[in-house]
Amino acid sequence: MSLLVKICGLSTRETLDVALDAGADMVGFVFFPPSPRHISLEAGRDLGRQVKRRALKVALTVDADDATLDNIMDALSPDIFQLHGSESVARLRDIKQKFGRPVMKAVPVATSADLAVLSGYAAVADRILFDARAPKDATRPGGLGAPFDWHLLENLDLKLPYMVSGGLHADNVAEALRVTRAGGVDVSSGVESAPGVKDPEMIKAFIRAARATQDASQELSVR
Repeated sequence: MSLLVKICGLSTRETLDVALDAGADMVGFVFFPPSPRHISLEAGRDLGRQVKRRALKVALTVDADDATLDNIMDALSPDIFQLHGSESVARLRDIKQKFGRPVMKAVPVATSADLAVLSGYAAVADRILFDARAPKDATRPGGLGAPFDWHLLENLDLKLPYMVSGGLHADNVAEALRVTRAGGVDVSSGVESAPGVKDPEMIKAFIRAARATQDASQELSVR
């Protein structure tokens, strides 16, 4: 199975084009006002049109209500909802039924105890995204540029596809993949020159580094 690379928090036509041209599999758009990567519905509509099926469109929300999700559906028509709040298993099921889209549930990780929720979410979610747990005083649950201890996922027995995020950048993505054996990686602040400001060269470097890891593992497997 090929590695999925997601560039999240895109907010301009220029950087979206860079991510798409560099081969991102997923492009993420943040609909959460406290985030420096938050975009308006109109911006989402414009950027969504630009994707033109070149990648999967991911709408990141945090404990959003039905009206908010309805507006996002109308503007972006996302391929996947990324639920980054404290959404319950029942809420995941409700969103899937109401909006007819796959859901990727973000699970914040700091200790092995944080993995206890997996069995519940795995019964409903289509994909899990492991992210670093935010500090208690943080104003948002992700995009903080901090990694978690990837070794917590070393013996993970999860039948569901999963991705890793949190503090990833071009220089550490290979190690993250080696330790976690994840099927995908998700980056946001690790390809920024300032909070919310994506850097085209950093985007390209990250995707190159992730793909090089995949190429190397495939080469080993055929030897």
